[in-house]
Amino acid sequence: MSVVAIFFAGAFLCNAMPHLTAGLRGEVFPSPFSRPHGKGPSSSLVNFLWGMLNAAIGLALLMHHPFAPGVNADSVALLVGVLVMGVFASLHFGRVRREGLF
Repeated sequence: MSVVAIFFAGAFLCNAMPHLTAGLRGEVFPSPFSRPHGKGPSSSLVNFLWGMLNAAIGLALLMHHPFAPGVNADSVALLVGVLVMGVFASLHFGRVRREGLF
């Protein structure tokens, strides 16, 4: 079960990055709180707070399911979580930008 938790830790930590960077740069960026959800612009403060929540969840998962970095199943699970979320986010936000929603 810890491999699943570590997978989600990677996904949450990956999702924290674009929201934190948009928030810290003072830029709007889609979030689950925008209209339409995940497509319209959210304020920089909302993005910063959403990014912090994602980072906190990812770190909490890692604290409750610690692992030793290296060539092992836990590290693969973390990287796969980052990969899955990164591919999803890049495809989703690329489509949103092409549609001109934000």
